Amino acid sequence: MRVRRAGDTALLVETGDLETAHRLHAAVREAEVAGVLDVVPGERTVLVVVDPGRCDLGRLASRLPELPLPASAAGGAPAVEVPVVYDGADVDEVARLTGLSPGEVVERHASGTYTVAYLGFSPGFAYLTGLDPVLHVPRRKSPRTSVPAGSVAIAGPYASVYPSASPGGWRLLGRTDLRLWDVTRDPPSLFQPGTRVRFVRSPEGAR
Repeated sequence: MRVRRAGDTALLVETGDLETAHRLHAAVREAEVAGVLDVVPGERTVLVVVDPGRCDLGRLASRLPELPLPASAAGGAPAVEVPVVYDGADVDEVARLTGLSPGEVVERHASGTYTVAYLGFSPGFAYLTGLDPVLHVPRRKSPRTSVPAGSVAIAGPYASVYPSASPGGWRLLGRTDLRLWDVTRDPPSLFQPGTRVRFVRSPEGAR
């Protein structure tokens, strides 16, 4: 690991890979270090934000590489299943771009096991790794002004589900009624870094 200063109130830990980033994220939260305000994982990094009046960055930088890492960030939790109606507007376009049939696009997407790399773009929007490389297609050249909440989409090496209606340029494969973001839930986001996800074909979605 490489630990770097990120301004006067944070450290950026470069872990080198996704799994270590997730395990370090879990370890820092479990350690409950005094003065640590937030821990934000990326795909290969972990940002640790502190109150400099309560936490010495130099000491923390020395301590972070020594923290015992859990065997798995998911902690053995089962994968979250997302029921999907595969009637998305871009299934045929993805089929054309990949040389697959629409049915094969759906089959490859639904057969994967995904991992939440990190959250971003909008509250609860999870970037999922594990997408079949054949389905790595670019974003649309012209983003849609509004993508409905629950839209199941892919772009580049990632899959995701739009947690709320928003503009977006990802390729839409289907939809789900599963609520990914709920302010009355603790935590509000159904997905957390390290969460495993499976997409399940469904004629009606889920509530």
